[in-house]
Amino acid sequence: MKDIIIVGGGSAGWMTAATLIKFFPNKTITLIESPNIPTVGVGESTIGGIRDWVQLLEINEDDFMKETDASYKLSIKFTDFYKKGESFHYPFGEPEIEHLNDWWFKKFVSPDLSHEDYAECYYPQMQLIKTNKFSKQYEYAYHFDATKFGLWLKNNYCIPKGVKHLQEDIKTIEQNEDGITSLNNKYKADLYVDCTGFKSMLLGETLKEPFESFEDMLPNNSAWATKINYTDKEKELVPYTNCTAYNNGWIWNIPLRNRIGTGYVYSDKFVSDEEALKEFKQYLNKEDLEFKNIKMRVGIHKRLWVKNVCAIGLAAGFIEPLESNGLFTVHEFLIKLVRNMQRDEVSQWDKDNFTYQCKILFTGFSEFVALHYALSHRQDTKYWKNNFNKTWSNNLINLKPVMQDGFLANAIRRNQQYQYDVQGGYHCIAAGMHYGPTDIVSVLKNNKIKDINYWINQWKSVSIMLENKKDLWKKEALQNKKIIDILK
Repeated sequence: MKDIIIVGGGSAGWMTAATLIKFFPNKTITLIESPNIPTVGVGESTIGGIRDWVQLLEINEDDFMKETDASYKLSIKFTDFYKKGESFHYPFGEPEIEHLNDWWFKKFVSPDLSHEDYAECYYPQMQLIKTNKFSKQYEYAYHFDATKFGLWLKNNYCIPKGVKHLQEDIKTIEQNEDGITSLNNKYKADLYVDCTGFKSMLLGETLKEPFESFEDMLPNNSAWATKINYTDKEKELVPYTNCTAYNNGWIWNIPLRNRIGTGYVYSDKFVSDEEALKEFKQYLNKEDLEFKNIKMRVGIHKRLWVKNVCAIGLAAGFIEPLESNGLFTVHEFLIKLVRNMQRDEVSQWDKDNFTYQCKILFTGFSEFVALHYALSHRQDTKYWKNNFNKTWSNNLINLKPVMQDGFLANAIRRNQQYQYDVQGGYHCIAAGMHYGPTDIVSVLKNNKIKDINYWINQWKSVSIMLENKKDLWKKEALQNKKIIDILK
């Protein structure tokens, strides 16, 4: 496998080129992209794994951040997802306190306690998030212009390291029983990587690999996206992505260094594109903006490496923008690709193992995203009422889930173990959705003492301990010299 051709540019194409040239510097890597097809260019928010990929490729984050209008991201905020008027945070990294159930004991002592308090009791960086501050001592990710990020990789990493770049429309694709033999009757390779977005020109259109839709689990299939200027940058440039549940979906707000990226993710089964755009404009209270409509193909191909073609990015599959997973699947699939290319030749086992690894990750993350909807109690529109009454038969009744951060894993943790995993973000989402791992019933059931008042008195010391932790973190945040203003 000496010659590799990547078809398609954008962030997925150039991240693929960068990864392959890093780990296979002796192979011939060529990227062919059309000069006439624009990239989707919406994915501007990332999650923590992006830093592992950046460090793996030995990229200096300060270099690309300057040229991609990047800002730091410490958390994801969810507004109005459980019910209107409530919000909560999912900060990156693991919580600083081991016993996650302690907060629920605090909640039993103070029933009127806001669920926003959960993250503040377990994550010291919440004190920074509340004051628009930042420190690299905590887990973080980036907000950046994805189109500019792809261009930065192209000009500053890929081409200097030897990636060949061609701009040409692919008009013909020749193939035989072993896969693709050439592109436009002249470009030949041992491996073709499909980075052509939702079109999936090679894997889907040419090799006809079946696509497995996830629409039964994930409700949204469309989005309107735009860019807006800051009104008050000092207040609006925050170190988190805000996701606000809305009439027929949700709206993202991503603060970059020089502007805000925003979009309305919705289901066209409940609202037309025209009506969705009208709703979005009303939400923004702005008319004079350029809006881009995106139709999303939610799901994943049955196989991701077929014959001599593999797919990365939207060409492989897509969940939906919630939890900033678009670029996450790109760099994670790429790591799995290079791991399965370590031997002299690539066997069918390696190809199938690549598919297996990617689909386990993809399906588990899909279920994690779906849980944001499954746990919601909104019923104020037809969209949310349909979601509230949705039967999760294939995942719960028929027991066909994935054992990761998906349905079965968290059902077991709540119903059998009475506690959530300290790793991952499900415990934050569950807390924001009022879905405690333990409750008065489970406490009384699993203890000999059945007096509720006894337990409430016992938990008062836990409540005080958590409040003391918050006070300590607040003082440390004010005194920490490593903390910077997010605007600087």
